[in-house]
Amino acid sequence: FAMALHLAGLRPNWDPDSERVNGFEIVPPAILGRPRIDVTLRVSGLFRDVFPALAQMFEQGARALAARAEAPGDNPYHGSQTPRVFAPRPGQFGLAMADSLHDLSVEGQHRVGEAWLAGSQWAFDQSGELRVARTELEERVRHADAFVHVQDLSETDILLASDYAAHEGGFAAARAVLGQSSTTHYHLDATRLEDPRARTLVEELARVVRARAVNPNWADGMMRHSYRGAAEIAATLDHLAAFANATRDVPSHLFDLYYDATLGRADLVEFMEEANPAALAALRDRFRDLRDNGLWKTRRNSILASLEAM
Repeated sequence: FAMALHLAGLRPNWDPDSERVNGFEIVPPAILGRPRIDVTLRVSGLFRDVFPALAQMFEQGARALAARAEAPGDNPYHGSQTPRVFAPRPGQFGLAMADSLHDLSVEGQHRVGEAWLAGSQWAFDQSGELRVARTELEERVRHADAFVHVQDLSETDILLASDYAAHEGGFAAARAVLGQSSTTHYHLDATRLEDPRARTLVEELARVVRARAVNPNWADGMMRHSYRGAAEIAATLDHLAAFANATRDVPSHLFDLYYDATLGRADLVEFMEEANPAALAALRDRFRDLRDNGLWKTRRNSILASLEAM
């Protein structure tokens, strides 16, 4: 939220007695030294319920900027009444797209995009009230130059849960539903506040695949957890495949690497056959689904032969 204010050229007012933010002020162009950046926020159901005043404040800030007599090239808010804070409908949490994420067909991607739009179409107004604003949301999605998702939980990574693919990949799928090509996606790693890192989504996926998913030490650790460990090995591929389904932009060599690290290891296959044969079958099926739906185009003849032999 602080980043959104900063990009828009707004500054929070801090109450020195309570250490709370009690409003905002507009940074003049001469002090800002750059054009204001047009920010749209998609907040979670939890944020919607716990911090409605922050969403209301940002809407008030956007309206104040809209009324300023600044050059349109310096102030994209000028004259705009479009809402800029979107959320799920009251009472809804999450995006309700689990089944669609794992349908790797073009129709599956379409359902992911529709679910993201349907789960994000309520907008805050200046009074803090929520209303349906599907048309305005679609406009913001169509004209977005970039999408940023912030991760601040150090205990997880982008392939340990399907939520990352739902939120980050869901935006890409929503643009596809609206007939738009993919835009730049950034994964903002804020797990270390003193050293935040912004990476493109593909860079973040590659980093996690190489650092954890194909690290033999991680697989060895999962083998010590028997049934659950085998399930985690299969789930990691599911989550990577979900990104491929939603974005259509996961490089094939990442799947090559994960194939080598899993089905390419005789000892790991033997472990999964004994500890969790259902997970092994799911792993094999997911690799085949990726190939059959054109999301994984390996150049490795050995892998193709192995898939055919399963």
